[in-house]
Amino acid sequence: MSTSLAAPEPDLDLAFAALGDPVRRALVTRLAQSDATVGELAEPFDLTPQAISHHVGVLRRCGLVEQRREGTRRPCRLRADQLSVLSGWIDEQRRAWDDRLDALERHLADGADR
Repeated sequence: MSTSLAAPEPDLDLAFAALGDPVRRALVTRLAQSDATVGELAEPFDLTPQAISHHVGVLRRCGLVEQRREGTRRPCRLRADQLSVLSGWIDEQRRAWDDRLDALERHLADGADR
């Protein structure tokens, strides 16, 4: 995986840990639809805006969400490109296991032919 100064890769450990929380996964799902402020993100939850802000902070620190200033608003935006890095890592693991299982299958087939 290559690294760019404009879009650094997310920290895989932090990103997967962040996505281990159901609230943060729900926030990612919501932000995949459109940008939103912390107040807007808090609406469907039985959580305070401060609690949502904490979850957004975790997502920001691992590189999955960014916030910008628009006057007094601070909308959050999902960094979908960073999700691609995570799915790329998962795809690499899946390919490695598929290769290993294919090799095992060939080995077992060769043994059965003897």
